[in-house]
Amino acid sequence: MARGFFVSFEGVDGSGKTTQILRTEAWLRANGVEPVMTRQPGGTAVGDRIRALLLDSRTEGLDAKAELAMMFADRAQSIVEVIRPAIEAERVVLCDRFTDSTEAYQGGGRGLGAELVRAMHGLVCGELMPDVTVLLLPSMEVALRRARRRNEHTTGASEGRFEAEQDAFFERVHAAYRAIAEREPVRVVTIECEGNELAVHREVITKIEPRLRAAGVLR
Repeated sequence: MARGFFVSFEGVDGSGKTTQILRTEAWLRANGVEPVMTRQPGGTAVGDRIRALLLDSRTEGLDAKAELAMMFADRAQSIVEVIRPAIEAERVVLCDRFTDSTEAYQGGGRGLGAELVRAMHGLVCGELMPDVTVLLLPSMEVALRRARRRNEHTTGASEGRFEAEQDAFFERVHAAYRAIAEREPVRVVTIECEGNELAVHREVITKIEPRLRAAGVLR
């Protein structure tokens, strides 16, 4: 492999990202590739502490710009500690959320706008963007039903602060994701399949395998 390869997985809560990133990891391992797995927020000791505050349903009164700054603080730490070292070591990185999530949730959902998020990305992340982004975009109704049902059965610290938002918030998030996909159709591959996990996985692999082979990740 001539260089590292960076793949992000995106989508509204309940879109199936976690399931599909784990299936992709297993598929890569079966093909002789050991990926580096990470998530945002989180994935580092500092990031996990930021995540706990950002996602805990007990966190109240957090200003939208403070939320945005915390997302990028987490991202800065992840880039320095996990993502760049892995890419420089010619590894494949699978990341559960990256800047597209911030553009969708804080830019769209919170109404801060895409331009502010992209400016912050330039300051914090420079030119770093995923080589390919898998955007899982089932209907908003299906995704929210899954996310809220999942949160009801979660034990321990709740990570349901975003799921508690009103439907109008998620309509803005969903629309922002669509705008990103339309703006960057080469990088972002959109999967709207609402079938079973295996059917979605097959579509994910169909979309990303040619990119991985072209990059020399797979022989």
